[in-house]
Amino acid sequence: MTTKISVLLLALIYAPVAPAQSLLDVIDSEILVETLSDTEYSIPAPYQEIALQPVMSDVAQTALLRGLDRINGTARDIVITVGETVIYERLEVTLLACRYPQGDINSDAFAQLIIKDIREDEPRFIGWMFASSPALSALDHPRYDVWVLSCQIS
Repeated sequence: MTTKISVLLLALIYAPVAPAQSLLDVIDSEILVETLSDTEYSIPAPYQEIALQPVMSDVAQTALLRGLDRINGTARDIVITVGETVIYERLEVTLLACRYPQGDINSDAFAQLIIKDIREDEPRFIGWMFASSPALSALDHPRYDVWVLSCQIS
């Protein structure tokens, strides 16, 4: 066992360095699997492909957003339809799309938005926001915050 580990370590140390070469290409895969299978950790066979099914989603025409003014602490719900631009305080919010997992509108919604401060030329936010993870892609504004609550079917 110790000789196999030392061979593995020597292969890692003295492996030729290539710009786009993987360590698995340099190390003999049989040694790697045999060495790691003797430990308490379980690993899949090298180069094993896992087939994933695509996540299907449905399209909604309306989204429910929530806007927050951090200075005075007020929050307001914003109902917006696809293609519409709504003014919230000093922000222009445009909804490009609202989607939700197929068959379950009460589940995690995600919306594609463009949010622009009316005093600026460039948008503050362009992209997808997720109801379950508002901090994943959030609006970067010193005063206002906007996030997605749900998609709605009219």
